[in-house]
Amino acid sequence: MYTGKITNNENFKMIGDWTSQSKTLKEKYPLLVDADLKFEKGKENDLLTRVGTRLNKKRDEVINILRKVQPSA
Repeated sequence: MYTGKITNNENFKMIGDWTSQSKTLKEKYPLLVDADLKFEKGKENDLLTRVGTRLNKKRDEVINILRKVQPSA
């Protein structure tokens, strides 16, 4: 269960339908473009870096943003 605590070394894994999640993110954060949200399995860190750079957010903030659009496990 997600406790809300994030460490910088935490591995983040994408779950659920990324197409739907990315649309939700683009609606909530209009600065994000398709290139920022390109996702390849196993390259979650690349996604976190792109989104963080675009939104000017730290890694833990980006992880929290992405977790909010993921389905409950």
